[in-house]
Amino acid sequence: MVQQLSAQDAQFVYFQSGDTHTHIMGIYIYDPSTAPGGKVRFRDIVQHVERRMHTSPVFRRKLLRLPFDLDHPYWVEDEHFDLEAHISHARLPEPGDWRQLCIQVARHFSRPMDMGRPLWDIYVIEGLDRIPGLPSGSYALLHRVHHSAIDGTAGALMFAALSDSDAKGTAAIPLPETPAKVEKAPKAEELIQRAIVAAMAAPINLLNASLEALPKMAGALQERLANPDSASFQGIPVTRFNAPVSPHKMFDAVSFPLAEVSAIRKLIDGATINDVVLAICGGALRDYLLSHGELPEQSLVAIAPINARASKSDTVSHGNNLSAMTLPLFSNIADPVERLRAIRGYTANAKEAKTGLSARIMTDLSKHIPGATLAGVARLMASPSMAPLQANLLISNVPGPQIPLYMNGARLAGQFAMGPLANKLGLFISVLSYNGSINFSITSERVMLPDIAALKDAFTRSFEALSALAAKRTAPKARSRKAARP
Repeated sequence: MVQQLSAQDAQFVYFQSGDTHTHIMGIYIYDPSTAPGGKVRFRDIVQHVERRMHTSPVFRRKLLRLPFDLDHPYWVEDEHFDLEAHISHARLPEPGDWRQLCIQVARHFSRPMDMGRPLWDIYVIEGLDRIPGLPSGSYALLHRVHHSAIDGTAGALMFAALSDSDAKGTAAIPLPETPAKVEKAPKAEELIQRAIVAAMAAPINLLNASLEALPKMAGALQERLANPDSASFQGIPVTRFNAPVSPHKMFDAVSFPLAEVSAIRKLIDGATINDVVLAICGGALRDYLLSHGELPEQSLVAIAPINARASKSDTVSHGNNLSAMTLPLFSNIADPVERLRAIRGYTANAKEAKTGLSARIMTDLSKHIPGATLAGVARLMASPSMAPLQANLLISNVPGPQIPLYMNGARLAGQFAMGPLANKLGLFISVLSYNGSINFSITSERVMLPDIAALKDAFTRSFEALSALAAKRTAPKARSRKAARP
C-alpha cells in the first residue's frame, strides 16, 4: 500500500519557504589514515552508499503533492533516480582550517533542497589539512535529509546503517536482507477518492480526539496548580533570536569530554546529563547576551524535542515521531550550580515537561485536520509577520554510540549537526555524543549571530565553570584516599 505522510511529517513540507528550510544535516569528519592505503577516494564513498541504499526507503522515494494540498503528500518511487545526482564533492579553499569548513558547511545547509526528487544529498568536503587534531587527507561528509523524511532518532539510525564497526567494513548494525520497499505513484482517481474520504471523516475524528484529550489536559492543569513554582515560568522574553530569519545560515561547534559532562551531574543530586546540557546552554547564552548588553531579566525559554517512540525497538529508518517540551534555562541565575539546581528541579517536577504532554496533544489533534487547512495554517505560522513567539531557541540532545565508527575504512573522528530555523526562532543547538565526547553545534543566521565564534567561546566558558566546580568537589576525596595508602 502506498505510504502517505503523517500530519507531523507533512507539516515540515508545509513550513518550507524561501527563507526557512526544513531539512537537517549531519556533519561527519573522517580520518582516512585507518583506511587501506591511508586514503579514501570519492568514488569509494559513492560505491559504499550504493551498497547500503537498500537499508532505507528514504534513498529512492520522492514527494507526490496533491493540487492545493487537498490531502497530505505521498511517498512514491522516483523512477528516474540517479545516485550521482545526490552525491557531490569540493575542496576547501586555503587555508583549509576550521573556520573555512564552518563557512562551507553553512553555505551548503543554506541551499534549498530540490523538492522534486528524493529528499537527501551527500556533500564531501576535502582539504581539511589545517584543522588541529586531524591528519592530512581528512575529509568531511555532509548528509542532508528533509525533516519530513526523518527525525533525529531516525536520522541516527539511517546514518548507523551507512556506518561500520571496524575498518574492515563490518556493518555497525544488522542490515536488512531485502531492499526497502518503495511504492509507485497511485492513480489520480485513487488520490482524489482518498482526499474526499479524509475530508469527510476529519470533523468527527477531530471531535473524538478532542474529547479524548480533555482528561489529559485536566490532569496537567491539576498538576500545575498543585506545583505552581516547579512547573511554570513567567513568559518568553524577546531576544535577538526572535526575529525573521534570512536564507543565510551560520554554523560553529565545540566539543567537550563526555566523562567531564557526566561528572558535573554530581553537583546536584539526581541531575541527568540532559540537565547538565541545559545548564551549559543557559550559562553560555547568559554570558553571550550579557556581553552585548542584551540579557533579559526573565529566563530564556527553550523548546526541546522528545523522542515519542514507545520503546527502543520502535525505530524505523524514516518518519517523525516527536513530541516536545518547553522549559526555562534559568539564564537569569548567575551561579552555575544554582542554575543546574533550578533546571533539575523543573525537569524533575513538571510531568508535562518530561512527557511533552502539550505538544503530544497538539500532535494528536493535528492528525485529524484536513491537509489544505493544515497547510494554510502552517504557511501563516511560518510567515515573518504571523510567526508566533514560541521560545528563544531549540535544543536537541541525541545520544550517540560510544564506540568508534568507520566508513570505507576511515575512522569517524567527530560528528556535528545543523537543525532548521524558523521565523522568530533563529537559534538551534544540536547536542550529539559520540565515542567519549559530547558536541554542541550552533545553527543560526548571519544577522542574528554575526559573531558566532563568540557564542562558541561562551559555551566553552560555561562548561569550564561547571567542570571546575565538579573537579573541586571531588578533589579532597581523591587526596584523602591517596593519603590513606601505606
